Amino acid sequence: MEILVTGHPQRWEELRNSRSFDGHTVHWEQELQPQRSPADLVIDLSLDEQPENLMLYAMKPEVPVLACLVKTAPAAWAHYPHIYGCNLLPGFISMPRLEVATAAPGKELENIMRQLGWEYDVIQPATGMVTPRVVCMIINEAYFTAEEGTASREDIDTSMKLGTNYPYGPFEWCEKIGIRHVYEVLQAVARENGNERYGISPLLQQEYEAQL
Repeated sequence: MEILVTGHPQRWEELRNSRSFDGHTVHWEQELQPQRSPADLVIDLSLDEQPENLMLYAMKPEVPVLACLVKTAPAAWAHYPHIYGCNLLPGFISMPRLEVATAAPGKELENIMRQLGWEYDVIQPATGMVTPRVVCMIINEAYFTAEEGTASREDIDTSMKLGTNYPYGPFEWCEKIGIRHVYEVLQAVARENGNERYGISPLLQQEYEAQL
């Protein structure tokens, strides 16, 4: 396949270091060009941050798109059967199985993944998807705990790894994902469902704003 990858260079580096593209021709560009190169597949690592590019993909329904759409409401993209929402946030790209959201899983997605040789799980489209939502909620709770002074960040990380067998503690996860993405996932989910349990820790918000 001719594969066009577009998006942030950090994510592109994580992708190419963790997933095989054997037998395929891959071209990467940081910014999607309106007159993009012909491709059999597009992998958009940063579509959440550039949702205007959805219209460019909508105009070429013959080209399937695997796109990071964790923070974008499904109403904006799920009605396009050739656009698949993927968990391509930093820190998750290198996970063994790719989380793919689609309202209509079928032979096209199966064929794409078979050609790539990638393991994947299909979920129903939802803002925050599954793994990012859960991990970001755990990070948020860890910030509440740190804010209360119950335990240090190092102790929270250690206790979560020892007590639950998680590969990373909440603050280690936050560093891998990036606090901006953690904040924006929680914000997007809260905006969609209005549930108080997604209320963001003041300490997390403070650190997020400090990076703006």
